[in-house]
Amino acid sequence: MRALPLMLGWLLIALLALAGPAQAQTADAGSQTANATLADLLENEETRRQLIEQLRGMAEAPAAEPPAEEAQASLPRQLAELTSRIASDIGGQFGSAVEAVGDLFTGGLEDSTFDTAAFTSATINLGLVILATLVLFMAFRRLAKPLFTGISQWSLNGEGLTPVLRLVICVALAALVDVLVVALAYVGGNLVATFAIGETGELSTRASLFLNAFLVIELLKAALRVLFSSRYEGLRLLPITTAEASYWNRWIARLIGLVGYGLMVVVPLINVYIAPALGQGVGTLIMFGAFLYAVIVVMKNRLRLRDAINDKANRATMAATRVSLQLFARTWHLFALAYFVMVLVVTLTRPVDALPFVLFATLRTIAAVVVGMLLSSLLTQTIGRRITLSDDLRRKLPLLESRLNSYVPNALRVIRTAILVLVIMLVLSAWGAFDLAGWYASEAGRGLVGKLVSVAMILVIAIGAWLGLASLIEHKLNPETGTGEPDARAKTLLTLFRNALAIALITMTAMIVLAEIGINIGPLIAGAGVLGLAIGFGAQKLVQDIITGIFIQVENAMNTGDVVTVGGITGTAERLSIRSVGIRDVNGTYHIVPFSSVDTVSNYMREFGYHVGEYGIAYRESIDDAIVALREAFDELAAGDDHKMNILAPLEVAGVTALADSSVNIRVRIKTTPGNQWAVGRAYNRLVKLHFDGKGIEIPFPHTTLYFGVGKEGEAPPANLRVMQQNFDIDGRPGGQPRSGESSRAGEEDPRSKPNPEFKGDFDED
Repeated sequence: MRALPLMLGWLLIALLALAGPAQAQTADAGSQTANATLADLLENEETRRQLIEQLRGMAEAPAAEPPAEEAQASLPRQLAELTSRIASDIGGQFGSAVEAVGDLFTGGLEDSTFDTAAFTSATINLGLVILATLVLFMAFRRLAKPLFTGISQWSLNGEGLTPVLRLVICVALAALVDVLVVALAYVGGNLVATFAIGETGELSTRASLFLNAFLVIELLKAALRVLFSSRYEGLRLLPITTAEASYWNRWIARLIGLVGYGLMVVVPLINVYIAPALGQGVGTLIMFGAFLYAVIVVMKNRLRLRDAINDKANRATMAATRVSLQLFARTWHLFALAYFVMVLVVTLTRPVDALPFVLFATLRTIAAVVVGMLLSSLLTQTIGRRITLSDDLRRKLPLLESRLNSYVPNALRVIRTAILVLVIMLVLSAWGAFDLAGWYASEAGRGLVGKLVSVAMILVIAIGAWLGLASLIEHKLNPETGTGEPDARAKTLLTLFRNALAIALITMTAMIVLAEIGINIGPLIAGAGVLGLAIGFGAQKLVQDIITGIFIQVENAMNTGDVVTVGGITGTAERLSIRSVGIRDVNGTYHIVPFSSVDTVSNYMREFGYHVGEYGIAYRESIDDAIVALREAFDELAAGDDHKMNILAPLEVAGVTALADSSVNIRVRIKTTPGNQWAVGRAYNRLVKLHFDGKGIEIPFPHTTLYFGVGKEGEAPPANLRVMQQNFDIDGRPGGQPRSGESSRAGEEDPRSKPNPEFKGDFDED
């Protein structure tokens, strides 16, 4: 009862869709009768003359306006009239059938050709033909069973091909064997009916009707076994269990047998041996019975099949497949009911060619859906899974595999969407709701398909170009590709080129696609130019940043990893773009310096570096001894394992550079590899201190001289000094200690320990 309103709705839609064909058939029959009548009238001279006079009178009389109701018949009224006419036809068919049955039993059929003896003989002969044909068919199926089993096993356990391709090949082979079995049984039945039953050498009409029906119905069942093979799991296209396949195969085969044998055998025999009216009524009853049977089965399995489809949707890996299956799980019974309503309406409105139309439309629908599913599964098994490259290619191009695996799912979604749209169009075209061939032959259809193909080719070429160029750049940047570690300049320029290439490809592809689909990009380009000019005037600093950055990169002023001084900030260049540079200083602070504020770039990492050191010695020290100590410290540094690979040249001694206030300064320079001058300098400073200490060479430090002043008479004012526990000499060393490198002789008094006679002053106890 819940399905009744839904079926009535589908029936209404089907009547609307088939109103045109039904009216066309009625018009064709009426036109044939009118043509025959007109020919008879024109053959008689008297009637021809009267017809001419009537036509002249009608031409001279004023035209009568049609009634308003007929001129302005609305769509609901036309639909009501069509429904009423179809219902009247069906009722008339049932009435005629009932009347024919009554006349048959009461003997009221005067013109009936029914003969009981002939009917009994024909029934026996037909039964023998049916029995012989079915026995031959079962025997051939038994002989072909080992072949079916072998093909099924290879489909399940074979190797060398993808599972979908192997399944398609095995199903095709099994279908070929199945068709051959049906053909052999058909030929055997014809031979039995011709030479063993009835008159020898003649094939009766009854036997011919059955054999033709047998051929058509068994071929349909063979096609059904392609989808729902219940005995051989490896020969089943649909991914369902054996129990489900057996159930659906059984009830669909019953439905095909009921309709096929009923309309192709029973109805023609009743028309010949009893009465055409009774045969027409029986055909209508068969169609209604098949319709009710199909509706009962669909509604009975609605929830069970919905749960099975939802379970498959939950196991799907792609979101589009999951959503599509969930939607189909909720609406599958609607499509099934619509199909059976359409078949019923077509049979009632087009009784002459209903069965061939429904048969071919159904086969085309099943073929389109199955081919679409197979293509989708094949794409999933070939490119839908994760792409794995070889170890050598993965080593050379480490980002190619992840990039391909990011593009493939999106491409697969687009292809599946295109397959779904094509399948829907083919199904609509099979049922006459959409003329696919006519649409494609039209200018709009060809233009749309051409644009879609062009856009797809443009996108494929753009993606291929990006993959190729990006992979080439990564190949150059990869140190394991055989070309060695690229320098910092190559890394920076190739990285910037890859970013610029991505922007250029996206922009060009978008422009070409817009132009291909018919959008005029001239105003867009002009607008972009005006906008760019406005932005250029409004953002002069940004333009200056970009232009300066371009020249800095072209001139190779700095690269990532270089130690530079830019804009008054010294540090390591960690990030380099076309507009700014990011610098990390020695304290860890990260600075972003725009190129518009850069006047000078000081790069400490070009080809080589120098450690420049100035070392001061006391005035009393020997300069030559100090230079010897400096060279010895350099020799020790160059001999060590830590820094000898970073030293590029011998020590350069510039000599005395200054006679300072308290020291004599000697400058030396060490040539090092770029970036290592600071580490080499630190290590050399340590060795210089050790060698100076070993030779007793003093490195002076700041001194302070106290002057207490002298009066006009030459007297010195008293100085308040604190007496420490240890006396210090005038050089700042503890009293009585010798200088560095000197030793006090035994028995001699150090003159520095004597009081200075020129020193005047009073000492208090503090």
